[in-house]
Amino acid sequence: MHAEHLTLALADEAATSALGARLAALLRPGMVVWLDGDLGAGKTTLVRGLLRAAGETGPVKSPTYTLVEVHVVSGLNFYHFDFYRFNQAEEYLDAGLDEYFSAAGICLVEWPDKAVPYVPAADIHIELRVAPGASPEGRVAVISAGSERGQTCLAGVTSSNMPPPA
Repeated sequence: MHAEHLTLALADEAATSALGARLAALLRPGMVVWLDGDLGAGKTTLVRGLLRAAGETGPVKSPTYTLVEVHVVSGLNFYHFDFYRFNQAEEYLDAGLDEYFSAAGICLVEWPDKAVPYVPAADIHIELRVAPGASPEGRVAVISAGSERGQTCLAGVTSSNMPPPA
């Protein structure tokens, strides 16, 4: 596995949503996506763009208090996790969340570091951060692959037949 990664400049919230939309077409059942970044970096915005592109019409909010939001779109389960409030990684086990990761859904995980070593490894790892010197909405996304499925997904993001982020 190469340590290949892709760095994208995201000018604003719309560009962050557009990146999520691009990913929606590339993710496959059983994949795990880790989303890292400070508070307000755009993790939930990216997930919202992804879920909207997949066909979700209902609300998409951060599961900060519920730990997981389930979105069933076109017969596929998307599990959106937020582990921000975990004080220790064992809370992942106590909450019984491993069953979601053994299913055929797609797991989108905000603050995965708070559940390491229990949360499954990422197929795709996306780090979002505020772009230095950019507009208040400007972000940088660093996307890396952690598996063969992740490599395929990353190659799809960089593919010339995919429209560029807005």
